[in-house]
Order: sequence, then structure tokens, then C-alpha cells
Amino acid sequence: MIRVKICGVNAPAAFDAAVAAEADWVGFNFFPRSPRVVSAAEAAELSARHPGGPLRVGLFVAPEDGQIADVLAVMPLDILQLYVDAPRAAKVRARFGLPVWRAVGVTGANELPAEAAGIDGFVIEPKPPAGATRPGGNAVRLDWSIVAGWPAPAPWLLAGGLTPGNVADAIGASGAAAVDVSSGIESSPGVKDPALIAAFVAAARGRAQA
Repeated sequence: MIRVKICGVNAPAAFDAAVAAEADWVGFNFFPRSPRVVSAAEAAELSARHPGGPLRVGLFVAPEDGQIADVLAVMPLDILQLYVDAPRAAKVRARFGLPVWRAVGVTGANELPAEAAGIDGFVIEPKPPAGATRPGGNAVRLDWSIVAGWPAPAPWLLAGGLTPGNVADAIGASGAAAVDVSSGIESSPGVKDPALIAAFVAAARGRAQA
């Protein structure tokens, strides 16, 4: 079954919808310039609504160890998703002992990682457009043919411009076994739509909604 991550969860309705849809992961965004940003306390409050359920992923952009430690002191996380280079990702994994996914923006197959380099997975997405203020969540779609047939050195998620209307095609064209969505399930920037969350998970898994 295709695995699904709902990223940028920042409100009770969005968290409840991700749980109800049986998403595999929920992502909390700790990047201050994101419209989806949450504090550690806010993430902990949301997470407490449903103990268990989806794994909790924390998204950090070029973080210092102290920032990660401060979040973990308040909000336990299952996975760290990092916008950093490969050596830094490996150091963070060694420092905190948590699985690490490295987000990698690509424009061609030659930019896909050839080795895991000491981490647990990748989030593969397009490079941000010129003038973007954040590295992901920009509603830009990846050319899915880039990853088709990629001999990935670790598990990976496909991200970038995915919506309930195109995720099934994206999975078929890319061969992805897991997908990551944020802006494609929002009614406005940073505002998740519970109906779109349900529709996305259903479409990714090839299920008709009741």
C-alpha cells in the first residue's frame, strides 16, 4: 500500500483529518518563514489529540543542534526531516539517535542521491523557484520521469505539487512507494482542508471515497 505523509499540519481539524484518513506520517513544520510553522508547544498539543496513529515528523531548515533539542524537549518526534547537506544530516542523526530524512531538490536525474550517506530516507522534490523564501511547499511539480527507475539507496517519498487530482498519476509515472503533500491539500496558504486530506489519501491508495 502506498504510504502517505501529510505535512505542515498546524490545526486540530487538519490533524484529526490526517488521523481519520490513516495517513502514515504527519509533519510539523518548524521553519519560521513557512505559513505552516508551528511551535514545539503547538505541535505537542496537536499530537496529544490522538496518541499513537501516524508517526510524527519534524521539518527543519538548516537547523542548529540547539533548535532541534529545544523542540524535542517539548515535542517527541519519530523522524527528523532536514534541509541540509549529506554530512550535516549524518551528524544530526548521530547526535539525536532519530531516523533522518534528507530533503533533496532536483532538476534532473543526475542530482538524485547515489548513496544513503548514513541517513534513513529522502524526500525528493523540485528545487524551489527563483525568489522563493522556503525550500519546499511551493506547489511546484516535479518532473516525475526524473525518478522513474531510480535505484534509490534508501526509502524515499515523492513531493512537490501533488494534489488529490494528480497523485495517482504521479505514483504511476514515478514508481514512488510513498508521497508527501502540503500545499496541494490547502484551501489557502497554510490552511489545510480536511476534505482534501481525505481525498488525497484515498487517491494515493486507489480507493474511492464513500
